[in-house]
Amino acid sequence: MITSKAAAPHYKWGDDCDGWRLVDRPDQSIIHERMPAGTAEERHYHELAQQFFFVLSGSAVMEVAGELYRLDQQEGIEVAAGLSHCIRNESAEPVEFLVISAPTTRGDRIAAQADTSAQGRDAG
Repeated sequence: MITSKAAAPHYKWGDDCDGWRLVDRPDQSIIHERMPAGTAEERHYHELAQQFFFVLSGSAVMEVAGELYRLDQQEGIEVAAGLSHCIRNESAEPVEFLVISAPTTRGDRIAAQADTSAQGRDAG
């Protein structure tokens, strides 16, 4: 089945961030997200879902289990279930990325505390 961002269900989250649900099934979710400059999501983890974040345009900083990774256009990172994570846009431009989750993260999002041992790492 063909889908498009224009036809996908849209929602707002965080600080004026956008999401489009391209695939929305219990076993898998694929979301196209857009974060304006200077925005961030809350640190959290998923007990069941494994995720893959892939930057389409712009750049982002991804924190995974206390480690920091800079993701530029056409780079991605996998996040295993149980690992705390959050994504931030520290740039002056919007960032757009895909979030692929298996199974879906609906009902599987748990707030996580800050890990003060975060260190910078390159993703690519």
